[in-house]
Amino acid sequence: MILGSFSMASMADDLLQDAGSWMQIVGEGSLKVIDPKLEKGRIWLEGQSRFDDNWNHWYQGMVRTAVGYSLSDRATIWAGYTWLPTQNVGKSYVSQQDVWPAFRYVLPTDIGTFSFRTLFESNFIQGDDVRFRPRQMLRFMHPLEFEPRLSLIAWDEFFIRVNSTKFGGQSGFDQNHVFAGLGWTFNKNFRAEGGYLNQYLDDATHTNNTMHHLIMGSLFINF
Repeated sequence: MILGSFSMASMADDLLQDAGSWMQIVGEGSLKVIDPKLEKGRIWLEGQSRFDDNWNHWYQGMVRTAVGYSLSDRATIWAGYTWLPTQNVGKSYVSQQDVWPAFRYVLPTDIGTFSFRTLFESNFIQGDDVRFRPRQMLRFMHPLEFEPRLSLIAWDEFFIRVNSTKFGGQSGFDQNHVFAGLGWTFNKNFRAEGGYLNQYLDDATHTNNTMHHLIMGSLFINF
């Protein structure tokens, strides 16, 4: 997956490379904490803070919230909202808001756990134009035999612009995220992950592109 990201970068007319970091906290749990009858109901709360320009500049935050329903112990459907404030160097401040449905499927296997997440965003960036952007994630977690609390983590998420908009860019490929790292499970309620994230971004005209080399740290809370 990482090689795929670099091959896409090699095709770009002009590639800007940068270093930074992402930090996130993700909380997810059952609504049975409110009412036992809502056991199949789910809630998803997430916050992120992102830095670029070799860690010298905060450029983006993210707040995401959703409610869901467990179709089974493996499949969940979601309806959610995302706020994405962005202040890129030399550009105007943008406050993007998204609404989206999503589907997640978790597949345990003998070698580890695969997770598939499909999310279809409606991006409200500026003006009346709405950009439609599906994104697909494939994630794999492999606990190590000598220490089951320690896991190898790898995932990839691919974004596509369905339509062309004034502020959201031309239709086609949008961006790709590739992560590789380690996770530590403290108990059934807390897990931490850290590693390398490669973010490849295509610009509005598919000509000038950016690759972020990022250190990513995450805390997952289950309730």
